[in-house]
Order: sequence, then structure tokens, then C-alpha cells
Amino acid sequence: MAGVFEVEVDGIEHDHGHGHQDEASRIDLSQLSPEEKWRLEHARMHAKHKGHEAMHAEMVLILIVTLVIAQLVLVQWKQRHPKSYNLVTLFQMWVVPLYFTTKLHWWRFLVTWFIFSVVTAFITFRATRKPLQCTTPRLVYKWFLLLYKLSYTTGIVGYAVVMFTLFGINLIFRIKPEDSMDFGVSLLFYGLYYGVLGRDFAEMCADFMASTVGYYSASGMPTKHLSDSICAVCGQAILVDVDEEGIMENTYRLSCNHVFHEFCIRGWCIVGKKQTCPYCKEKVDLKRMFSNPWERPHVMYGQLLDWLRYIVAWQSVIIGLVQGINYVLGLE
Repeated sequence: MAGVFEVEVDGIEHDHGHGHQDEASRIDLSQLSPEEKWRLEHARMHAKHKGHEAMHAEMVLILIVTLVIAQLVLVQWKQRHPKSYNLVTLFQMWVVPLYFTTKLHWWRFLVTWFIFSVVTAFITFRATRKPLQCTTPRLVYKWFLLLYKLSYTTGIVGYAVVMFTLFGINLIFRIKPEDSMDFGVSLLFYGLYYGVLGRDFAEMCADFMASTVGYYSASGMPTKHLSDSICAVCGQAILVDVDEEGIMENTYRLSCNHVFHEFCIRGWCIVGKKQTCPYCKEKVDLKRMFSNPWERPHVMYGQLLDWLRYIVAWQSVIIGLVQGINYVLGLE
């Protein structure tokens, strides 16, 4: 099929088809401005795909059908086999961005990914050991709570930088729009990615330690008795009363009257997504527990991370599946 297109270079229109490829190849691209080069490439692309409207419509239809079927399969998988779904999703969240960033030579991300992987691997190793050391739960929750706050702050700062760039505030500081936008998007990516990944590792560690700590079993009956002065998460003594203001951390009392260290119960409820009492498994009312309105967005942020997990972990797989189908059908 002969593709005919017109491109205007320096005010002169050139008509190119299969019989004029030599003439197109004689155009000296070094003499063209960036805008003219873009217009030339744009015209060549249109000429290449002219008459392929039916094929493009078929490719879009395949994409839509694949997205719908994949979504149904993922929902059923998550409902019927949540452990295997979470494990595979966590692995993809950890590996897929590594592949693309290595291919694109994003060394800053690779450095942060390596540091995160080493520390988190050590924390996860400690969390899965039996018998569990008495200091391990507190160490695990403090690390993931710190990671959670860092990712949340990084994401908010990145979003603010992007919005400032859109409103032109970067020009006040004489920063180029492309530089400030790249900086904001990078921070937003780091915050969201490590927020999702850290949250998944935290849930896995929480599941291991919930059974290893030994205060409750699968039957719902506690296997050990909890003293009023002992935190059920870390097993350490509570030195600050509920009504007192602590220097490093406070003490929280749940609606079931069980008391915990601040870092422990925050990590258990928010980071580990365990919205039940670690001792009696009673439902925890997070709105009553965190009365400060500035702390409530952390709960909504956690829900946002659950939302983004699908995009990061599965979207690339679905797009790859669509490309494979198109290749098999000869549409590419």
C-alpha cells in the first residue's frame, strides 16, 4: 500500500511516496530546526500508518477485552487465594520497576532500591525467626513506621512540586519547568513506590509475628496471659501511663482497655493493616484512636497505596500480554 504524505520544510512542501524515498533520504536533517525535524518524523509516522485504521481499532478492542478479563481474574484470585495473590504481587512490585530502571540506567533509584532491599531483608529475616526475640516486633514496626512516614512525606513534597510547576511558581526561583517537573515526579514516584512496597512487606512480617508472639491462636483463644503493664505487640514493659505525656512515645489504650506502646500499636494498625487488638482481636476504631486530624490522612494514604499496587504490579503484565496477543495475530 503506497503511503503518501506531505511535509513542509522551510516553507516548501515535499510530496513523498514509495517512489520518492531517495528524495526523502537526501534531506539533510542537520539543516533542519528541532521543530522541523519533529514535523518530518510526524509526517513519516502518519504515512507509515495510513490505511491501518481497522487494525488499530482491532488492537484497541483487544486491549479493552484483555483489561476487563484480567481485572476479573485478579479480583477472583485475590478473594479466593489472598496469600498467593499478595505474595506474587509483592514479588512483582519488587522486581518489575528494577527491570525498567536498570534498562533506563536510573542509578539513583537503583541505589535507594538496594539500600531498601538490604535493610528490609534483614528486618524480614528477624521477623520470621522462631523463637521470636522480644525486641524484634518493636524493631520491625519502628522500621516500617519510619519508612511509611518517609514515603508519605516524599510523596506529598513531590506532589507539591508538581503543582507549583503547573502554576509557574518555579519561575520565581528561576528554575526551569522541565527540571522542577522532573524533580517533583521523581519524588512522587519514590514516595508511592516505597510506600506500596514497604506496606506489603510490613503486612507479611505482621502475619508472621502475629502467630509467633503467641497471645492468640487460630481458634481465637489466647495462649498466654497478658499483664496490664505489658505491651501485647512487643512484650516489653509499659513505663508511661496512658494519661501521661511521654518523652519518646506515649501509651495508647484501645476500646477493649488493653494498652500498648505508641510505636507498636501504630505499626500494628496502620503499617501492618491489622485493625484488631493484638491480644483479644477486637475491632479497633482508628478514628477514636487517632483523634488528631493531621494523622487521619495516613489511613487514607494507605488505601491509596492499595489502589496503586494494581497499577504498578499488574499493569505492565497486562500490557505485555496485549502486545503478545497482537504479535500472534500479526497486528504489529
